[in-house]
Amino acid sequence: MTDHHLTLPDTCLVVLVGVSGSGKSTFAAAKFGRYEVLSSDFCRGLVSNDENSQDATTDAFDVLHHIAGKRLAAGLLTVVDATNVQKESRASLLKLARDHDVLPVAIVLDMPQEVCLQRNAARPDRTFGDRVIHRQADQLQRSIKGLRREGFRRVHVLDTPEKATAAVIVREPLLNDLRDRTGPFDVIGDVHGCRSELESLLGKLGYGVVLDPDGHPVDAVPPTGRTAVFVGDLVDRGPDSPGVLRLVMGMIESGHALCVSGNHEHKLVRALSGRNVKLTHGLERTMAQLETETPEFRAEVASFCDRLVAHYVLDGGNLVVAHAGLKEAYHGRASGRVRSFAMYGDTTGETDSYGLPVRYPWAKDYRGRAMVLYGHTPTVVPEWVNNTLCLDTGCAFGGSLTAMRYPEKEIVSVPAEQVWYEPAKPLATPAASAAPVATRDPDLLTLADVSGKRSVETRHHGRVTVTAENAAGALEVMSRYAIDPRRLLYLPPTMAPTPTSNRPGLLEHPTEAFAAYAKEGVPEVICEEKHMGSRAVVLVCRDAGVASARFGLPADRTGVIHTRTGRPFFSDSDTETLLTTVRSTLESTGIWDELETGWLLLDSEILPWSLKAGDLIRQQYAAVGAAAGASLPPAVRALTAAAQRVPSLLELRNHTTARREAATAFRQAYRRYVWPTDGLEGVRIAPFQVLAGEGKTFHDRDHLWHLALADRLVAADPLFRTTARTVLDPADETAVAQAVTWWEDLTGQGGEGMVVKPLANLTRTKRGLVQPGLKVRGKEYLRIIYGPDYLLEENLSRLKSRAVGRKRSAALREYALGLESLERVAAGDPLWRVHEAVFAVLALESEPVDPRL
Repeated sequence: MTDHHLTLPDTCLVVLVGVSGSGKSTFAAAKFGRYEVLSSDFCRGLVSNDENSQDATTDAFDVLHHIAGKRLAAGLLTVVDATNVQKESRASLLKLARDHDVLPVAIVLDMPQEVCLQRNAARPDRTFGDRVIHRQADQLQRSIKGLRREGFRRVHVLDTPEKATAAVIVREPLLNDLRDRTGPFDVIGDVHGCRSELESLLGKLGYGVVLDPDGHPVDAVPPTGRTAVFVGDLVDRGPDSPGVLRLVMGMIESGHALCVSGNHEHKLVRALSGRNVKLTHGLERTMAQLETETPEFRAEVASFCDRLVAHYVLDGGNLVVAHAGLKEAYHGRASGRVRSFAMYGDTTGETDSYGLPVRYPWAKDYRGRAMVLYGHTPTVVPEWVNNTLCLDTGCAFGGSLTAMRYPEKEIVSVPAEQVWYEPAKPLATPAASAAPVATRDPDLLTLADVSGKRSVETRHHGRVTVTAENAAGALEVMSRYAIDPRRLLYLPPTMAPTPTSNRPGLLEHPTEAFAAYAKEGVPEVICEEKHMGSRAVVLVCRDAGVASARFGLPADRTGVIHTRTGRPFFSDSDTETLLTTVRSTLESTGIWDELETGWLLLDSEILPWSLKAGDLIRQQYAAVGAAAGASLPPAVRALTAAAQRVPSLLELRNHTTARREAATAFRQAYRRYVWPTDGLEGVRIAPFQVLAGEGKTFHDRDHLWHLALADRLVAADPLFRTTARTVLDPADETAVAQAVTWWEDLTGQGGEGMVVKPLANLTRTKRGLVQPGLKVRGKEYLRIIYGPDYLLEENLSRLKSRAVGRKRSAALREYALGLESLERVAAGDPLWRVHEAVFAVLALESEPVDPRL
């Protein structure tokens, strides 16, 4: 790195320090982004309309600190452009950095006074005189040498205009930021000097231990692509802490492992540096064992332990490893309190009857997206608490040494060879550890999980916010009408409409949908027939044993069928009758064995529409049709006769005639989707996507794969109905023309329309998540939605100005939440985490969006 390169952490608070006229604002504008710089002068202007009003200084800095706090809370680099030559002004900014757990960096523009005086003299708005410059320069010179002592982690000094101009800002990730390392990982719990057990565990994990000429293990070569991650506390208590250190240090040096610092490494560093440290809790053994090692090895150990970071953020932020765990607000942050929490946990300040600190059960309140793996507090059996897992299973105390394969979530353990160190506090028994202080019943739901304003972190679309008002509405629906949340694993998203067509006489047309996907760069789309039924989610288990064990269903139930708002679709007995056919068809087609699962979640349409919409048809559509049929024909006859005498009534007669024909078309439109059913006789299921099974989701399979499975069900039993489809390149004009003809034929025969989807299913571009589908409804079907007269010119011209943006936004957010709930189900997450995402979908349905879209 050359002298003119100024290195900064990716996330930090940059404090510019320099007298008026030193060029801070020019430097900031040239070296940082437009929104990254907060200027004290600009904030004075905000609160007083005068950037030079010293009377507004207090209010201006209140505004500046508030905005800086919001940016730092969001993890954004923030630059404060002010003189900052006084220690008191810097102290408030240092506190701001500490409060948000980011590193403070000072960039000092220590320009010659004559340069600053000349620059201020050239600015007519600077009337405070030379004495102010002299005073600020004096304060600056008295400050420079003490900036690091004040708390600035990095200090860069530029003492000529040429150096300021040549400076290059180099942004570096924090040492704990390894989000680009995606694994897979083998995360290993507290070793505590148990070298032999560590070798056994590494062997069980598939690592090949390497010995030096003296027979010491100095490395372990992992299976291809894997990396070991140690949660700290490598030393103390066990029989061979030097051997453990030698092995782990070698693995890290060769790139085969990572390691975070434990509290025992932190204490060892202090002991090796000659600090007054009590030799307790096994440290006395480590120090004695190191006495037999060379001074060079002891120095190497001290340096190694001192360089260990307190936590790592891995796999794009999906995995955090810290010795004592880490709450979400501290992930990827850097401060003394973050390091302390990561190594020691959060204590209440009390001690228990064994003289050990009482630790606050932070995992009980954890709601983060990232999985947190940690150690520190030994337990006999590793247990999930929310999305966290403690891997310290007390090897030195005679328990076991445990690792977890990530992302597989596979636990691998080896037993301790003996009790190496008697614990001050007995290990919890397996029965007791089944309900530790921090454990939450995985099936227990609380009001706090869903009430009030909440944000749900999704893997594919970031944070999705649910307002308190929408949450309240969803809570009422969910509590009064929905099925048992243990079986409510997914709610389908609303479907976005295609952009409004500019073609005369049409509100929707396929070309707009194809153009939208072509603009997104989607190479292939699939057009699927849109069934005029009711959306239904089918949860079916292979047998009653799976249904009971996995979903708590009664002995006579093997699944559920629910609507897109979570309500039961049929009675219990009718549901089980249908599921019997679904289950046996999955068996006869071999799909159960092929997908290697004991349960499946299917996205489907259940036909006919009248099965669930009978009351709607009778009370709304049929009533409108009947009223129009009774009133409009006589009106047309009367106007026809009257127009012969009063020609000016001819226009009204024609308008009324058009309304009569529209009413006739309206009745024909909704009648197409009604057919008689007797109980379940006449009911059909049109499955179009396999959503999830045990341990897996299927949104990474293209839609042809899903429809091919559905076709096998259709061929095997008449309960199932096929979904017509066609595939094309949305940028191919010939293919688009053929698909338009297919849609016209489909709707001309009475079909509702089609849904255009990216063929690959889940699709992302540089702009983010792509809409999972755009519905293109037929001209006659839209009469049901917008009313009999919607195609009359005065109505259609108004409807063409409909705004679809909010609906599309809601569809994308609900889609991401649906994917999140499916992935959480497949991963075996606690019910509250699954329900959090499911509930949010229902809450978003309460947003004020035109329901006709």
